[in-house]
Amino acid sequence: MRRRRPDEWWEVRGEWWDHPGRGAEAWQGFGRHMFFGALVFFFLFVLFIGALVALVISAVSDLGGWRAGLVVLAAPFAVMLVASVLGRSFVRSWRPVRRLIRAAGALADGDYTARVEPTGSRSMRSVVASFNDMATRLESADEQRRRLLADLSHELRTPLTVVRGEIEAMLDGVHEPSPDELAALIGEVEIMERLLDDLRTLSLLEAGALDLHPEPTDLGALIDDVADAHRRRAAELGVLVEGAVDPGLPEVVVDPVRIREVLSNLAVNALRAMPEGGVLTLGGARHERSVTLTVADTGTGIEPEELGRVFDRFHKGSTSRGSGLGLTISRDLVEAHGGSIDIASEPGRGTEVTVTLPVGSLDRTTAPD
Repeated sequence: MRRRRPDEWWEVRGEWWDHPGRGAEAWQGFGRHMFFGALVFFFLFVLFIGALVALVISAVSDLGGWRAGLVVLAAPFAVMLVASVLGRSFVRSWRPVRRLIRAAGALADGDYTARVEPTGSRSMRSVVASFNDMATRLESADEQRRRLLADLSHELRTPLTVVRGEIEAMLDGVHEPSPDELAALIGEVEIMERLLDDLRTLSLLEAGALDLHPEPTDLGALIDDVADAHRRRAAELGVLVEGAVDPGLPEVVVDPVRIREVLSNLAVNALRAMPEGGVLTLGGARHERSVTLTVADTGTGIEPEELGRVFDRFHKGSTSRGSGLGLTISRDLVEAHGGSIDIASEPGRGTEVTVTLPVGSLDRTTAPD
């Protein structure tokens, strides 16, 4: 098999890993030292047993008689038996360790498909299972990173192509720079800025490094503010915005800016999916241990096969014109508050998104300033 260059290992999937690097060499060196160390210990232990048996033979020989002769004859066989049992145990114990060392070396060099068959003692199988779990998580993270880079390059390519094309047209004299042309270029730049802002927020959320600033929040007033903020745009589209907030909705300790961001994003998505004459309803209800916020529309709805992917990164529906990260960020923001988000939809009849927040979900959270 042709040996691959160090820079092309990721281009081939499902093949045997055949390019050991520094990680494999380091682990193999560690394995050799460990093996020879264990071997030296084994021989020293056998020598100790032999010396002990020799002392017993010497002591028994002084007593004389047939029992002494029997001990003298049986002693070498006893030493050989002990050495055989210990050697067999050493070999059986070393085999899974050797496989684990080889797999660790491959993993260190970037082969995230490396796995070890769980064999050996119970403790060894536990270590191997832990290693396999770690390798699986690394493989998943690596796959997500590749997908993210591919999706990001795809999303940035369109606005960059537009900006470059327009600038080249101006330089070639195809048309003169005008306020409308420049405004269009600024719009494309704003698209890239929003995408980068979304990516930054998403990376902070996934790293658990996004600062939340919880405070007692009147969710009823927050819902009304979001509804008012979108009424003008809804009126332009011929859509009616209604509120359905239960009276006496309690204050909940949340980050009001982030929860408003979630509701605004859901409202924008709903407006994009509704024809003229539709109704957008923002509601809130109190339950025994939680509060639910709902954003419901009478739009086109979502097909069942697409419903399970709406929270995936860069997934866009037929009416989406955003970055494809809005729902992903909304889900992560809600989960950062200890809540959950669910979506139900029926094609041709509309969609309802429900955000569930536990009452006092952030009472125990100390947000950094």
